[in-house]
Amino acid sequence: MKIAFIGAGSLGFTRKLLTDIMSVPELRGAEIAFTDINQHNLDMVTELCQRDLDSNGINTKIQSTLNRREAFTGANYVINCVRIGVIDAFTTDVEIPLKYGVDQCVGDTLCIGGIMYGQRVIAAMKDFCKDMREVCAPGVLHLNYSNPNAMATWACNHYFGINTIGLCHGVMGGEWQIASALDMKREELDFVCAGINHQTWYLSVKKDGVELRDKLLAAYEAHPIFSQQEKVRIDILRRFGYYSTESNGHLSEYVAWYRKREDELADWISLDDWINGETGGYLRECSGRRDWFVQDFPNAMNAPPMKFDGTDRGHEHGSYIIEALETRRLYRGTFNVVNNGCITNLPNDCIVEVPCYADGNGISVPFVGDLPDGPAAICSQSVNVQRLAVKAAIAGDDWLLRQAVLLDPLTGAVCTPREIDQMVDEMLIAQEQWLPQYTKAISEAKTRRAQAEKNGTLIPPRPYKGVRK
Repeated sequence: MKIAFIGAGSLGFTRKLLTDIMSVPELRGAEIAFTDINQHNLDMVTELCQRDLDSNGINTKIQSTLNRREAFTGANYVINCVRIGVIDAFTTDVEIPLKYGVDQCVGDTLCIGGIMYGQRVIAAMKDFCKDMREVCAPGVLHLNYSNPNAMATWACNHYFGINTIGLCHGVMGGEWQIASALDMKREELDFVCAGINHQTWYLSVKKDGVELRDKLLAAYEAHPIFSQQEKVRIDILRRFGYYSTESNGHLSEYVAWYRKREDELADWISLDDWINGETGGYLRECSGRRDWFVQDFPNAMNAPPMKFDGTDRGHEHGSYIIEALETRRLYRGTFNVVNNGCITNLPNDCIVEVPCYADGNGISVPFVGDLPDGPAAICSQSVNVQRLAVKAAIAGDDWLLRQAVLLDPLTGAVCTPREIDQMVDEMLIAQEQWLPQYTKAISEAKTRRAQAEKNGTLIPPRPYKGVRK
């Protein structure tokens, strides 16, 4: 068996996932391949992970290469954790929209930043999946951690011919938080959670068969920390009856109501941590770690190696899925899969995040049925944006791209159609190097912008700064 990591130059994530895999005795004989586009980062991650393998007595030599096809050749599993354009592109996802009053905390899933991120990722995924079809083992399973997860997973399954499961830890994080709010242990509770990635809903929270969902609002409102850090999530819970998986910062940018007025934004977010809603918070966090290898790599090499005895194994789904498929042990997790009637009031072609089972027979998706009407309506808005954004990315069609942005809840609440046209042009031009499918559209955008500058008809930027530390 062979497992390939793409985007392996991520020190923390790649090392942790490899530790998870090697914590399963039956998987220790697997071939491991790392590939990335950054030789320096790839070399450091490989050196550190090889030391972990050697220290645990694992007789595996990591295949480390910039040649993606070499890494993919014969692979049964491809674990994808790339970020296309890294900080340079991410900066344009956040800072250009701010000039038009579109305030994002993260910008990697929906809103204008997530839509543009999807255009870059899907362009890259097309090439990844071509290589998987041509050189991977038959039936290769693509485990996708890259955002925007739903859009990327949608494109791979429907357009690129690769069986892809989208993985995210948001549901698990919310489970631990709910247990804390209820002053219980996570192990005491049983959850049913379903929706779409980053807009998944806790439909049921039970202890010993007794439903506790109706106790969540009072528990969160009374909690000394969550009541201040999760104001958007609590307000959604109050108005729609169900708690959402995603952080305050994430959720606030997927809906139209909380980030559209600069003077009211502080009422909904906390600056205790970027994830609670700070303007451009995740960009600031990532930018501060741009050169983290300079310090983190030497520190990691001087620290004890990771242990493969299970004590250092984390909770990410990837290793548990591979373990279940290879050993026939049952694993239940919440995965992103093609709907195909699982959630009956969302479209069949969309990507849903739902409870699934993995074992020796493969991955099974139980029937969920209808989401409650309110959460279903919120998810449906996002699904419509996702579908248009995916089709735009596949075809390089800026007409569809503009429709996706117009229909995005927060962007549409803030911007006029003319502003959206100008913003899309500006972002296409700024991200040209990562958008090969938009060559013609970018040329036309440059012409329009130059003409508007000459005529003095450019819409001026807004004096918008948001709420930052």
